[in-house]
Amino acid sequence: MTTALEKEVAAPASTGRRGSHAMRWWVLAVLGVAQLMVVLDATVVNIALPHAQADLGFSNGDRQWVVTGYALAFGSLLLLGGRLSDLFGRRTTFIVGLIGFAVASAIGGAAANFDMLVASRVAQGVFAALLAPAALSLLTVTFTEPSERAKAFGIFGAIAGAGGALGLLLGGALTEWASWRWVMYVNLVFAAIALVGAVLLLAKHTATQRPKLDLPGTLAVSASLFAIVYGFSHAESDGWSNGVTLAFLIGGAVLLAVFVLIEQRVAHPLLPLRVVLDRTRGASYLVVFTTGIGMFAMFLFLTYYMQQQMGFSPIRTGLAFLPMVAGMVASSTTVPALVVPRVGPKATAVFGFVLAAVGMVLLTRIGVDTGYASHILPSLILMGLGLGFALSTAFTGATSGVHHTDAGVASAMVNTSQQVGGSIGTALLSTLAATAASNYVTDHLSGGAPSPLVLAEAAVKSYTTTFWWAAIIFAVGAVVVGFIMPNNVPVPAEGEPVLAH
Repeated sequence: MTTALEKEVAAPASTGRRGSHAMRWWVLAVLGVAQLMVVLDATVVNIALPHAQADLGFSNGDRQWVVTGYALAFGSLLLLGGRLSDLFGRRTTFIVGLIGFAVASAIGGAAANFDMLVASRVAQGVFAALLAPAALSLLTVTFTEPSERAKAFGIFGAIAGAGGALGLLLGGALTEWASWRWVMYVNLVFAAIALVGAVLLLAKHTATQRPKLDLPGTLAVSASLFAIVYGFSHAESDGWSNGVTLAFLIGGAVLLAVFVLIEQRVAHPLLPLRVVLDRTRGASYLVVFTTGIGMFAMFLFLTYYMQQQMGFSPIRTGLAFLPMVAGMVASSTTVPALVVPRVGPKATAVFGFVLAAVGMVLLTRIGVDTGYASHILPSLILMGLGLGFALSTAFTGATSGVHHTDAGVASAMVNTSQQVGGSIGTALLSTLAATAASNYVTDHLSGGAPSPLVLAEAAVKSYTTTFWWAAIIFAVGAVVVGFIMPNNVPVPAEGEPVLAH
């Protein structure tokens, strides 16, 4: 029986702009492989870092740059990468991104010193900023039938959400069984598969006109995002009151305001404000942003807890996250097609955040000697299901109803939201964790050095503090999204003009 919500969905009029429609499910497989490679790279390197540090001999202070270098380049150039795919063709941008990412990964795997490793990570971030928006925008213009689009975006959302957990497993396995260098070399396998598929399957874009690139807007937003991501990274290590931290955060905010003013005045804006001011798309970016903040608590601090308190090996830690991956895949692949058309995107996203918040609250029960099955497993399943509900809805809504000329930059906003959210989560929750741990030790000192038990309890206290805050963040996200997002089923984007095969 057709519901009122389903009746609201109107398939766009046939314009002959079908993208690689005939081979669309194979195209989804190619885009999924590329997306998995980019998402994996955010976490796969983390587990291998201690081994890379021992091999190349760099300091603890330098170690963060292996992670931060990638995040800075990726986060600050995403909007530019998205707009370049709109201007020069998604297929071309996707292929350039794949080749560049593979070359940078090969250099990183062969790194002879710290500088070479960081340079390769920065290069990976640059090419990922081309690759990630192109992949999502290709999906946007390829799947234009509402029912098929829902399934495709569900699968893509599952890959985007679960990739971080799979990265922990893959990083642990490669580091333990091969070498830390293989966390870089493995990208060559992903890139080769995706490149062959892209060349064979993706239709070539035809451009009737090519607007000029918005250089002032590009410079302003790239500098703004760089400053914001760097500011939060600096806050994690040097504190929120540090002069450099404040300068970068305030400077980033000012540049962001300048960017908005520029976009209101230029003829061909880098990010047309209509993309983000649409309530469905705006709320979808907010969902991805909130998820980026909250997921950090689970991945980072739960990894610490399982390895340091429970004595899990890197591989066992990765395996322990698989129930969350299963929950996320199960909900992401069914919710967009079965749930959203019946209850609407607002109810679906809000319910997902509520499930995630409950999962985080359950995680606060952990102690020094608690078990995996009793205290961690239920939370992981709830988190997986909840984030699958929220993310799959957001990925569908983030590009709903966009003109094909805006598909790249609309897709880039998804990745930008996730990247900036992750940076904020890293800094904010790490600071809260460190404060909670030091306060606990201070309150439980009975003269002399703290005992091993007090130190262990302080560590657990720091983790549970971040889980409470993450639960609050998800709950606030549920309320805000409930106010902003309309409950209309997202309308598919249109296809794009392509050359016939």
